[in-house]
Amino acid sequence: MLFDNLEYLSVENQTTDFPKHFHETFCISLIHNGIEQIDFENQSLFSEKGSISITNPFEIHSNPLTDKNICLKFDTIYLSNDMMKYLLNGQNVKFINRKINSEKANQLFMELIYAINTKNPKTVEFSLKKFVHSLKIYSQKNTEKYCEQNLYDFKDVSNYIEQNICEKFCLDELSKIANINKYGFVKKFKASTGMTPINYILMKKIFASKSLINQNSDITELAYQYNFCDLAHFSKTFKQYIGISPKKFQSNLI
Repeated sequence: MLFDNLEYLSVENQTTDFPKHFHETFCISLIHNGIEQIDFENQSLFSEKGSISITNPFEIHSNPLTDKNICLKFDTIYLSNDMMKYLLNGQNVKFINRKINSEKANQLFMELIYAINTKNPKTVEFSLKKFVHSLKIYSQKNTEKYCEQNLYDFKDVSNYIEQNICEKFCLDELSKIANINKYGFVKKFKASTGMTPINYILMKKIFASKSLINQNSDITELAYQYNFCDLAHFSKTFKQYIGISPKKFQSNLI
């Protein structure tokens, strides 16, 4: 069923900055406590308690902590563009108003979380449709296809990373694929994507490994499978990009 594997994440105490990254989905968060900061290329967004923040697919951003003495608590729902289009009767949308203050939307968000926990696809679909339609007024028609457009000049490098995501990578190897010297490669890659090659690789490794975690996964084995030094290194990096440790993520599935 389309809605069986709808993903949401609860972060009760974010203690580290999220480095630059992007999601292949819409990332929709309801802030319960503290202030969430999202830094885009030319804009910073501050979402306080009771507001909803949205990032569009492939939108590069980081999440620095505004105040490490205040507990940041939020729930996040991840919606693929295909699912969003299905819910909006085929419309392809982009959110320009990325911060939403609406008691109705907040209520529908919490109803959706409850519905997801019931694991009843019909209940989830009904709640999700109501929630998404409450957000539609904050969007506009998107005429472009969502993709990693900033990596157009590095398509061969990107494909190589995707195909060998479990392996170790070195800059010399990647720069040869890009047909440019190592220092020029790092500079040009960062200028194009906003991320360093290492930052990009770690993000890809974490998101790929996250998709494999289930109730029976051996987290230590997964860490070595993706060529992290040890479980501690994997857990620290996972928490940087996801907001919780891999073991916590696994326990939420259980």
